[in-house]
Amino acid sequence: MLQLTQNLKTGKMEITEVPIPSLDANSVIVKNHNSLISAGTEGSMVSVARKGYIGKAKEKPEQVKQVLETVKREGIVNTYKKVMTKLDALNPLGYSTAGVVTEVGENIKGIRVGDRVACAGAGMANHAEVISVTENLIAKIPENVSFKEAAYTTVCAIAMQGVRQADLSLGENCLVIGMGLIGQITAQLLEASGVKVIGTDLSDKILEESKKVCSGLLINSADAQLEQAVLNATDRHGVDAVIITAGTSSLGPVETAGKLSRTKGTVVIVGAVPTGFSRDNYYKKELELKMSCSYGPGRYNANYEEKGLDYPIAYVRWTENRNMKSVLDLMSQGKLNVKDLTTHEFDFNQAIDAYQMIVDKSDFFLGILLRYDTEKDHTPKFEKDKQTKKADTLGISYIGAGSFAQSLLLPNMDKLPLRTIATKSSHTAKNIANKFNFSSSTCNADDIINDENTNVVFITTRHNLHAEFVLKSIKNGKHVFVEKPLCLTREELEEIKEEYQKQDVHLMVGFNRRFAPLIAEQNKLMKAKGPKAINYRINAGFIPFDHWTQDKLVGGGRILGEVCHFIDLAMHIAGSLPESLSANTMEDPQGLMDTLNVNIRFKNGSIANVSYFSNGSKVMPKEYLEVFSNGMSIVIDDFKSMEIYSNKKSSKKLLNQDKGHEAEIKSFLDSVKLGNDTPISFEEIYYSTLMSFDIIKSINTRKTIVY
Repeated sequence: MLQLTQNLKTGKMEITEVPIPSLDANSVIVKNHNSLISAGTEGSMVSVARKGYIGKAKEKPEQVKQVLETVKREGIVNTYKKVMTKLDALNPLGYSTAGVVTEVGENIKGIRVGDRVACAGAGMANHAEVISVTENLIAKIPENVSFKEAAYTTVCAIAMQGVRQADLSLGENCLVIGMGLIGQITAQLLEASGVKVIGTDLSDKILEESKKVCSGLLINSADAQLEQAVLNATDRHGVDAVIITAGTSSLGPVETAGKLSRTKGTVVIVGAVPTGFSRDNYYKKELELKMSCSYGPGRYNANYEEKGLDYPIAYVRWTENRNMKSVLDLMSQGKLNVKDLTTHEFDFNQAIDAYQMIVDKSDFFLGILLRYDTEKDHTPKFEKDKQTKKADTLGISYIGAGSFAQSLLLPNMDKLPLRTIATKSSHTAKNIANKFNFSSSTCNADDIINDENTNVVFITTRHNLHAEFVLKSIKNGKHVFVEKPLCLTREELEEIKEEYQKQDVHLMVGFNRRFAPLIAEQNKLMKAKGPKAINYRINAGFIPFDHWTQDKLVGGGRILGEVCHFIDLAMHIAGSLPESLSANTMEDPQGLMDTLNVNIRFKNGSIANVSYFSNGSKVMPKEYLEVFSNGMSIVIDDFKSMEIYSNKKSSKKLLNQDKGHEAEIKSFLDSVKLGNDTPISFEEIYYSTLMSFDIIKSINTRKTIVY
């Protein structure tokens, strides 16, 4: 299928062939008939992507700050790799479409194949022939509403949420600043609610077009009579509310809103405008300033948007999905006219021309629709883009490839025979295939698992999918490298253990720190020293409670998702399996257990204290490791430097931080090619994973776990 994308590094736009998205339990597959270009939001994104590095930096000062912080922690080389991974990606465009459902996930209720639906969501409702959308981001289209009209649904929901935030009642008045596409929709929604509308914009052409859909007072923002006109229209009180739908870097809209509001009025910001207003009007009038978040409650909430968990209507009357349904209902009743907002229609294969018109402003535009070839066959096919190179007996494929895999794993495999990349997102799969020379791309992991020419599978998905794909792969005789954690439950661990013992395959977990050069040096120096005392401090940093890694069902939490790394390294340095373990955590309101101490005693007499803290400063380096044994002490500072204390002090410093990713991959693939033992034994992988579960058990029971 075809999808419109833009390269964030170069700004180049392409309509490119990508894999058809695969169906999962919480989504539907939709064949697009029409999609709407949001000229303001998307036009801005396209313009920024076309700028050089300096121009991009000026537009994103907060991200520049993050980059500088990463340089301090990880060095220039690693930071450069991460930044280039982010930039050298295909960015999907579009977030408001309409089409027909072709497949339905098993958890979806009330939607059937053949239903006409409006779709929302950046990254889902893209400008593409076929899309995958979750339940709360789709709404059925009434019979008397066309696909072209329904393609406006998401943008209309944005306007509706702004109106709801204004909380106006029948007979009140509202000033709409910015009478572009969303402004004109906002004006219609207000008038349908019995609110008197005053519209203002800097463009006389836009104001003239607004007369088609708005019966209220329309006046140019630069008109010297604006204030007097508003006072005359409001019995000299000022407006009850202002909704700002303009997009500008100027403070003008916010200042105008403060000036023209009545005392105790409300100002709602829908558009992208700065808020550094002067205090005087807002203070003296005690104005209420509100931000309107996109389509409504549920936006940016993974539980709502990705898992389909709805808010009870008794407590949240208007969610983003209910806003979508509401605007479709208004279209059906003839109370919301979007037909007159359409100024241009383009065939999908001319989409780049549409964006060029927006950037160049070569014609007046409001609503810009794309239309798709609805007769085209989109039956999923798994086809290679080019012939696979052969190197020894390796046939390597990847299931999942986020920023971690792209910046730290795949760059170390540029000379290896990469067969197929499978990701949930069509454009991501295609981009990674092109960037790292995979022979083919797909959105269906089973294409890899069932591929006879793939004998090595790298699994770098979200954590909840690791066990499933590990089991499927080893059952099909594939060698497996899976990023940590191996799995999220004890039951999965035992099932993997049982299946692994039946198969003649390699299974390796990405415990890369074992392979770091400074760890190798430390082990070499202390090899004959006997039991070791290990003190390992990790300044892990704060991660919000609603991040996917903190979700017990998806990421497993930070103990299973990351602490396993440090437990494994302690066991590797000790050179022994565990004998006992105990753990304690600081209390926190969300029960995240992400600031904790773990004490381990090993069977050879070694001991380890692993301190994992999420409440420290970002400025402090992340990892600090001390190892003591028989008169020798070694300190490793964030995998960048080492100090050795024996008869005398010596030190070693690396040019760049090295946590062992390159050596880890080489060691694993060499073991596959040569038939050697897996670099990390399954027994050690098993105990590293088991100890992660037991940390949680020890915290909850306040008991020491004995092995």
